[in-house]
Amino acid sequence: MQPMNSPALLRCLLGSKKRAAVVVAFWVLIAGLLAGVAPALESVEDNASANLPPAASDSMKARDLVRAQLPGQDATPAIIVVRGKGTDAAASATQAVAAITSALSGTSRPDHVVSVVSTVTAPDAAAELISQDRGAQLVIVPMKGSPSDESFQNAVDKVRDLASDRAGPADVAVTGPAGIATDTVKVFSGGDKILLLATIVLVLIILLAIYRSPLMALVPLLAVGVAMRVAETLGAILADAGVITVSSQTASIMTVLLFGVGTDYALIITARYRETLLDEPDRARAMQTAVRRTAESVLASASTIVLAMFALLVAVSPALHGFGPYLALGVAVMALVAFTFIPALVLLLGRGVFWPGGVDKAAERSRGAGIWHRIAALVARAPVKVASAVIALLVVLSAGLLGYQESFNTLSGFRTATESEHGQHLIQEEFGPGEIAPSTVVVHSRDNLRSSPAPADIATALTDADHVSRVADPRMGKDGKTVFYDVVLDLDPYSSKALDAIGPLKQATQSAAQAAGVQDATVLIGGETAQNADIRSALDRDTTFIVLLVLAIVTAVLVLLLRSLLAPLYLVATLILSFLATLGATTFFTVTVLGDDGIGNRVTAYIFVFLVALGVDYNIFIMSRFKQELRTQPPAKAITAALTRTGGVVSSAGLILAATFAVLMTQPIRELFQFGFAMAFGILLDTFLIRPLLVPAIVRLLGDRALWPARPGTPQTPSTPTSEPPSADVPAARATETGSSRLLRAFTWIAVIEACTWAGLLVGMYLKYIPETTELGVRIFGTLHGAAFIVYVALTILVAIRLKWRLGRTTIFALLAAVPPFMTVAFEIWARRTGRLPQPAAAPSPTPAL
Repeated sequence: MQPMNSPALLRCLLGSKKRAAVVVAFWVLIAGLLAGVAPALESVEDNASANLPPAASDSMKARDLVRAQLPGQDATPAIIVVRGKGTDAAASATQAVAAITSALSGTSRPDHVVSVVSTVTAPDAAAELISQDRGAQLVIVPMKGSPSDESFQNAVDKVRDLASDRAGPADVAVTGPAGIATDTVKVFSGGDKILLLATIVLVLIILLAIYRSPLMALVPLLAVGVAMRVAETLGAILADAGVITVSSQTASIMTVLLFGVGTDYALIITARYRETLLDEPDRARAMQTAVRRTAESVLASASTIVLAMFALLVAVSPALHGFGPYLALGVAVMALVAFTFIPALVLLLGRGVFWPGGVDKAAERSRGAGIWHRIAALVARAPVKVASAVIALLVVLSAGLLGYQESFNTLSGFRTATESEHGQHLIQEEFGPGEIAPSTVVVHSRDNLRSSPAPADIATALTDADHVSRVADPRMGKDGKTVFYDVVLDLDPYSSKALDAIGPLKQATQSAAQAAGVQDATVLIGGETAQNADIRSALDRDTTFIVLLVLAIVTAVLVLLLRSLLAPLYLVATLILSFLATLGATTFFTVTVLGDDGIGNRVTAYIFVFLVALGVDYNIFIMSRFKQELRTQPPAKAITAALTRTGGVVSSAGLILAATFAVLMTQPIRELFQFGFAMAFGILLDTFLIRPLLVPAIVRLLGDRALWPARPGTPQTPSTPTSEPPSADVPAARATETGSSRLLRAFTWIAVIEACTWAGLLVGMYLKYIPETTELGVRIFGTLHGAAFIVYVALTILVAIRLKWRLGRTTIFALLAAVPPFMTVAFEIWARRTGRLPQPAAAPSPTPAL
């Protein structure tokens, strides 16, 4: 084989051992320098905002009003529930409450304790603090400071110690927002080290089984370690600067994501390296060839994941909006490390990287195992039966969605016992289900209500509202125009029924305020139930947008990679089937079998984004190899060769990725357990059913049309002449040139129409806000613009495919004509969402502004 002319960059990085050593030293130096200047990731994690609704939601506005209008209400309460024991439970509880109140009111109380509210300090509130059978009592302990601070958490622990010491034989537990926040931090912090250690051990065992070489197995782990260190330090710097947010869940998922993706990329590159060694004995040139031939598929894979993560930025819920940038950063860093550090380290280790088997055995294993030849033969014999069987199985698995429901209870999601959860159970048993999380109804008027009977009348009306168990006395805000009501529902405040009751409660309050003579009152509802209702609404909206955007991103990447319009459609269809089957199986296993309250409210969106972004990788690897094999073989043999050559390495990569996500099941948090199970199950589906069976069967059935509109050319073989007589090519060349010229002319005309309608749209948008009579003209321009834009994009793709993506300067300039109108539409949508442009008159705001 003749020496191949590798690109200059590859020769610069991988031309020799010395150059490889420089690359390895560079990454080690970068990781060390960043670690020296970056803060610890744990110190910049934000776990509070991830569990809140959007800032513009009613529940958050209500929270802000409570803090602004009720002095001292910005404290975070710890709720101590005391249940007496023995024959006289009431006396036992009373004695315990007196001792606890004394301890928390004395000089030895923790610094963060603001006050104590109990039957001792507030006898008038006894009706709310004592259960009906008088066997249990509540002690409210407001605490100042941020629940995310370590000093605050230590103060909660001291409150628990004091309560436990003074309670005597009574059963006592500290819960409430302060207790829940403290337990949440403990649950998360306890699993980080186990997660990292379990991931490393599991991945190392699988790599040793695959490579059969200790040094080669360590290469991916070292690469992941470098990438993780760089990504964590960069993420910590950006989070400290307020550019991105990082939560404990995001950090945990980043760990398994980098291990899974990093080892996948390492397997793909090193497998192609071993294959190239069959024909190229020079290791440096073999590595350059391997990197060049895997670059397209690996870059497509990394780009898909990064873009899918950035797609989460369209979300309005903080849990999803802040989730993507940090993970996108990690995958981007991992891709850079995969293309530079991994090849350089393999070259630097020399022949020893294949010890003890040697280079020859490692290269021979790249030809593909016998099982993949048998699977390819099965698909070739009966593609219809294979495709039908796989689709039928996916449909059966999707049936598990019949039991689908979501859970918004944070405490029920802990898979370890916590004092907060025990306290909530005590409150539910002794005081009723709604007492653990009362809702705060806020009524704001334009007039002063201090001397008005309206607040009392509203409170009386609220007691008759549906699902209302108790209404506390109204509290007047310091402005005299805002009244607050603590409303206890007769429902579990975290249940779907309670969330559904928030809307009717708001309407009932609005009607009560109007009947009491408060005109144009603004009604807001705060509290955990209202916040969860707003979170649910935001997640429903976000999930729809994210699903459409991620599917569009994946389709676009596949179109660019495969130069096909048909292949992305059936490949995306297999991803959707895989997602439905995975979610059905996850629902059946975790909810029906294990008895979880439901699927974590954010888990479904996470599963979709990650499963589609990662699952498409295996389609990318096999289809890109199929496209390469088409150069020398017909479609039937090309898909067989692609399956046998990629079967072993892609299956190994999928097994490692599934195993790393399965490690999340060791975490004591429901969301991570469900997410880890779903990802492991879904990746195994993609790896061992969809990629080796369903996709090749579809390709086999479509034949020459598998990459439509692209058609496979005549395979180049040694026996096939590489050139024909000139006279035979001239008519075909002229015909092709004529067809391309027509397409270019049509393309240019469409671009001109697009530019004109864009100009008209801008004029119409400007005039729309001057005289109202131009509304019809705006609609006409908008319709023309939309139609031209759709035709323009479709024709652009067809022209690009026809010209094999070799676009001239004229075409490039015409292509840029699509940017201004797209930005115009995007700007108007953004401006309306942010309030910079008024909303249409047909959709007035249901709630007057304060």
